[in-house]
This record gives sequence, C-alpha cells and structure tokens, in this order.
Amino acid sequence: MDFLYSADFWLGLMKIVWINIILSGDNAVVIALAARSLPPEQQKRAVMFGSGAAVVLRIVLTVVAAKLLALPFLQIAGGLLLLYIGVQLLSDEEEGEGEGKEYGSLAAAIRTILIADLVMSLDNVIAVAAAASGNMILLILGLAISIPLVIFGSTLMIKVMERFPIIVMLGAALIGWVGGETIIEDASLHDVLAANAWLHYAAAAAGAAIVVAVGRTMQRRSHAAT
Repeated sequence: MDFLYSADFWLGLMKIVWINIILSGDNAVVIALAARSLPPEQQKRAVMFGSGAAVVLRIVLTVVAAKLLALPFLQIAGGLLLLYIGVQLLSDEEEGEGEGKEYGSLAAAIRTILIADLVMSLDNVIAVAAAASGNMILLILGLAISIPLVIFGSTLMIKVMERFPIIVMLGAALIGWVGGETIIEDASLHDVLAANAWLHYAAAAAGAAIVVAVGRTMQRRSHAAT
C-alpha cells in the first residue's frame, strides 16, 4: 500500500480520470441512444450494466490495443460496424413516438453498447495506458472511477434526447463521424492519410452524412409502411 503515499500515483490517477472525462463523451451518447429505446424502468439498468461492462472491456483492451491497432483492415471493419449501429439507432427513433411505442430489449441495448464501445475504445485506451505507465492498479482504479462519470453523462443525455428529439439525429451523426475516423485511421491506409491529412475530416464527415441519410431514409420507409 506504499503507492498510496506516492505523488506520482495520484498524479497518474488524475490523468486517467481526466482522459476518461474527455474521451467518454461519445460513449455516453451511444449508451443514451441504445437505452432510450427501453421501457423507463429498464433504462437505468441498461446504463449501469452497459457502463460497467464497457469499463471492464476497456481494461482488457488496454493490454492488447496497441497490437490490435497495428492489424490491417481491423479498424475498417470496426468503422463499418459503427456506421451500421448509427443507422440502426437512428432508424429506430421513430418507433419511440406516439402511443404505439414499441420498446427494445435490455439484452439488445447492452449488446449494442458493448459492440460500439469495443470499436470506439481501441484508440482511446492507448492514452489511458500511457498515463498509467504500466501500473495495473492505477489503470483499474482510474477506469473504475470513470464509471459514474459515464453513467451520469448517459442519464443526462437520455433526458436531453427526450426533450429535444433533434439530439437523437446529432448523436447518430456523432457515431457516424467516429466510424468515418476509425475507417480512415486503419493501418492499411496509414500512408494515404499521411500524404492527405484532409482525408481524416472528409472521412469523418462522410460517415456522419451516411448515417443520417440512410437512417432518415429507413425512418421514412418504416413510417410509410405503418
């Protein structure tokens, strides 16, 4: 327990918590989007289970993230998966309107949260690992502290989305933006991106546009069919 008296330990802990505050915004949006399709009594459980499982997932990812990011085409597949998740979450938004609202299942919401967090956290955990400097206790403690931060952010986002439906579309667009970034940052495209830095923002914007366009189209078709 001598590490508790070390200034480096507390400094590292503060770094990890701060990094998680900065990097967990998009994860909170995903959790909120997935949980809002559930009955009100299940939303809190989805947020808690999803946030807790996501943090545990990050701890595991930290050990292998650097090696995974070096694999070609892995981030392309992950980015495409994020685009799919964004489209699905946006296209389901219409179902949350009116008296005939159809709720999703708790298991499906948690699965969506975990899959999205798995993809979105690959590069984030490298920053956390660097702050921990190989101290596993520091890493686990720092990520554990971030759980209530993600839970609070997700709960707040659900309330905001219920009051301002436009936030749902913006949240889906954010997932598409991250998906586009993930694709263009794949190891196989490293040289292309290095020579054309503008592609980073172009791919991100394209991802956001694709999610919104396809999601809204599916929304309208679903609404017309019913």
